[in-house]
Amino acid sequence: MCTYCNIVPIEVLLRLSEDTSYSADVRRGLAETALVDDQLRKLREQARKVTRASAAVAPSLVALAASPVNSVFTCNNATTLPGLPISSPQTSPDQTVKNAFDTTSDVIAFYQQVFGRNSIDGSGMTVISSVHYGVNYNNARWNGQQMLYGDGDGAVFVDFTGSNDVICHEMTHGVTQHSLQLVYINEPGGLNESMSDVFGSMFRQWKAGQAVGAADWLIGGDIIGPAAARKGITCLRDLANPAAAHCIAAQPSHYSQYVPGMDPHFSSGIPNTAFYTAAMAIGANSWDTAGQIWYSAMTGSGASPNMSMKKFADRTRQVAAQIFPGNAVVANAVDQGWIHVGL
Repeated sequence: MCTYCNIVPIEVLLRLSEDTSYSADVRRGLAETALVDDQLRKLREQARKVTRASAAVAPSLVALAASPVNSVFTCNNATTLPGLPISSPQTSPDQTVKNAFDTTSDVIAFYQQVFGRNSIDGSGMTVISSVHYGVNYNNARWNGQQMLYGDGDGAVFVDFTGSNDVICHEMTHGVTQHSLQLVYINEPGGLNESMSDVFGSMFRQWKAGQAVGAADWLIGGDIIGPAAARKGITCLRDLANPAAAHCIAAQPSHYSQYVPGMDPHFSSGIPNTAFYTAAMAIGANSWDTAGQIWYSAMTGSGASPNMSMKKFADRTRQVAAQIFPGNAVVANAVDQGWIHVGL
């Protein structure tokens, strides 16, 4: 049963830490990252429960602000959160600080302009990012309240703010927390991770102005370090080919391969494949049609913490008919996308 929520799964960190082709220092750093993540995941799960309880008390949120404040802090390689505030992150000489601010601003704009969402919670919450977390920390994560980013070890991974899909991935975990509120185990956990991969890839395409046929559909391509690249690793995950050898860990792409208790970072390959298949069949820009369906399915019907993949698949079919009525191409693409993965 997995309850982790970071861009790199703990199982992968532990596997890499035992790979003797990497130096002892690199392997130790990977193992230490896994240990830190074990503690951080407890904070995130508690935050999810608080979000759920708060929604029950105040189901109709009042907007905090018309647009969110984008705040960046630096941990200066310590682990105290949120760290020290950066007064003008947009002009910082520290490229990591600037990456975090600029890309977070872009993700905020993406959700606002494409989906009409005001920040992570939909009500203008302040967006907090902490960079330079820990020493050689090999991960990025949403901890239930904010994002934090490690610098990587320079060998297997590099600066986690350098991949814009990673930043959107982590922020989308917050969106999921404030919408479907999916638990992070079994099928809901796989859906949770998939939402972040789907919107992370979609954001990357939106930012580049790419139609579906021009996109690479990779997650985390810009955080792969030179030592991993020499082994032929080019990304964390590939929505177009989840089992590809160039991914840092292969994923299943069909529901028949799903096993209860599977790490959500692996089972997410199933709904990822469904989205990719549907988006490619529809064509044009992923965010205009397929993305609208997935967003509405994620945010339009309230919390469903234990949602199964089949239930989410059926919800996207219903939403497709509702927001694109009479469009047989779209309806068929969504339906066949899920049929392709056994759902």
